[in-house]
Amino acid sequence: IVYSPDYNITFMGLEKLHPFDAGKWGKVINFLKEEKLIGDDLIVQAREATDEDLLVVHTRRYLNKLKWSFVVATITEIPPVLFLPNFLVQRKVLKPLRTQTGGTIMAGKLAVDRGWAINVGGGFHHCSSDKGGGFCAYADITLAIKFLFERVPGVSKATIIDLDAHQGNGHERDFMNDHRVYIMDVYNRYIYPGDGFAKRAIKRKVELEWGTEDTEYLQKVHTHVEGALNELKPDIIVYNAGTDILDGDPLGGLAISPQGIVKRDEVVFKAARSRGIPILMVTSGGYQKRTARIIADSILNLHNLGLIDNQWTISAVFCLS
Repeated sequence: IVYSPDYNITFMGLEKLHPFDAGKWGKVINFLKEEKLIGDDLIVQAREATDEDLLVVHTRRYLNKLKWSFVVATITEIPPVLFLPNFLVQRKVLKPLRTQTGGTIMAGKLAVDRGWAINVGGGFHHCSSDKGGGFCAYADITLAIKFLFERVPGVSKATIIDLDAHQGNGHERDFMNDHRVYIMDVYNRYIYPGDGFAKRAIKRKVELEWGTEDTEYLQKVHTHVEGALNELKPDIIVYNAGTDILDGDPLGGLAISPQGIVKRDEVVFKAARSRGIPILMVTSGGYQKRTARIIADSILNLHNLGLIDNQWTISAVFCLS
């Protein structure tokens, strides 16, 4: 389990101006501690991604644009950020996102070494190498995969299973013509970002209607996860496990129950573990206060089913740079 207290965004209440619960990552960890699944000694401490790390994917021009507060305000969809000095924006908004990005990169290496890893943050699937958006300032999914391709022998094929309610247009744009990466994306067809160009990168596209419920959703997830992994056996699965599919989510527009989310994660992990494919999970979107509890319940369920084993989470060091 990869996490850092630096993941959480708190500054003068500005984080409350976006529907995202910018403290949900710490709440997940607290729930897992309450259930005695983990202690501080069983958490791999995420380290902030450096500029050198980010330049593996991002352009220098894009990183320089983040030095303008109005650009960050647009990406995070928090207009008052526009009026903050950029040194505060860097420290209070972008550092937490860079730390989560470092966590995803670390978790990729951990997953290959140990069979699985969960970054309690990350999943910034709307950000590509040269453009952010939708609360996503860094392309952590692309970065994790590129780091593995470049630095870990034997990793040459990856599958992204993106089950956030929104289309993952960032990683889709980044891997548009990269045949080493197979993308499966299941999303509400009517909501942000509606990126028609990026959809061309999706190998297995499942577009959902408003208000899709558990039975139909889980049947489609099971069918297409099995189909995707039978079509191509990757060396790593990156699972974007957004909880904005939850019934009542103000942005997702779907109607999946908490139990449905827990079952969804179980389906994906069973498919990966039965094939011996390492899996990296990131938590991505989720815009209700109860999503932290659901994420924790899902991790507990994976542990109780033997799909993750806490003895594997203890110690691993991955030098980002």
